[in-house]
Formats: sequence, C-alpha cells, structure tokens
Amino acid sequence: MNYYVTGALIIMMLVLAFCARPAQADTTQTNTTGSNTLIEGNYTSDSTTTYESGSESTSTTNSTTNSTIKSSPPTAGAPSYNTMTQDVCAVGVSAGVQTFGIGLSGGKHVIDENCERLKLARILNDFGMKVAAVAILCQDERVFESMIQAGTPCPIDGKIGKNAMALWNKYDHERPDYKVYVKRMEERKKAELVEQIEMTKEFERLEAERIKEEAIQMKKMEWVDPR
Repeated sequence: MNYYVTGALIIMMLVLAFCARPAQADTTQTNTTGSNTLIEGNYTSDSTTTYESGSESTSTTNSTTNSTIKSSPPTAGAPSYNTMTQDVCAVGVSAGVQTFGIGLSGGKHVIDENCERLKLARILNDFGMKVAAVAILCQDERVFESMIQAGTPCPIDGKIGKNAMALWNKYDHERPDYKVYVKRMEERKKAELVEQIEMTKEFERLEAERIKEEAIQMKKMEWVDPR
C-alpha cells in the first residue's frame, strides 16, 4: 500500500496544530461612569451620618473593561472517497485540518495489494491453473515462509518440490522474505557458534579428565611394580 500521501497529511496536521495560537482579544469595550455630586443641606436620616447646612458629598466612579473575543475558526471538511463496487480492492483515505489562519484537506484511493493477490489467485484457480495460483500467493512473504516450513516450497522458474528448493537456495536474494531469511540465518550461525564453543569446552573437559585418570593409573602401576 502507498502510505506517502497519508504520511504527508499527518505531517501537515501536526505542523498546523503546533502553529495554532490561542484566542486573543479583537474588540475593546470601555464603560465609564461620570461624576455624581450630591449637595444637600439640613439632611437628617435614621443613620449616624448627618450633613449640616452647607455640607457637600462628592462621589466619582471610573470603570474600564477591556475584552477580546475571537470567533471560532471554520471547519475543514475532509472529502469523502468511496469505492463504487465491492469488487475493487481500493480503500478511500482522507484527512483535514483547520486553524485560525488556514485549513487544508485532501484524500485519495489506496490499492490493497493483498486483496488483489487473493482475487487473482482465486481466478487462476478457477481456470485450473493451480500452480500459478500458488505462485501468486507466494509473493506474500508469510505464505512463502509457511510453504517452506511445510516442506512444499513455492514454484520458481517452472520448478516445484526439491528442484524449486534448490533454486531458492541458489538465488536466495529473490525470496520475498529475503530480509527475514538473512536475519534468521545470521541468528542460526550465532547459535551454531555458541553450540560449537560449548562442545569444544566439553571435549576439553573430558580430555583433561582422561589425562588425569591415565596419570592416576600410571602411579598405581608404579606403586605395585616389584622393581
């Protein structure tokens, strides 16, 4: 499957997400109340405050409020990609991202190669081309590996069975699972090397015991020697 477009869309979404800034103020509202002056004489109330004749009371209140409001950004709608029939091995992929400054969206159809492989193998089998059907399935490394493990290697150059296995061993770089195969062979070599080292150590231990046992026997023979 082609993942380049999907990867590009994800990268653009991340870049736009990091570039987005929080909402800031656009509009400013200021409310100011003027001065209110109250002058009364001979004022008496039930409270303890009493203004004598000619007294003056002045109250001034200034209030300023600043606020900034930004409207929410528009929404970038990802396009819809649908397959018109179930017999098409294609999947629709789309994505979109929107910030305060810019919005992007896009999509495409992605071919499902595994679906195509299954359909082609089924058609070849219906035509009686069983070896060809197996050969196209063997393009999948999982199928190829399972066929090797089952002792029925995939066809190559018109050869099957042991003849096919000989060619796969000769041209192993053509195997669908070449990378996995090389890694597995390297791990097997390491395991064989470790096993060989252990066998060498065991052989040396047995050899040392044998020499020690022969030395003990020689001493016993010298002890019973009448000379």
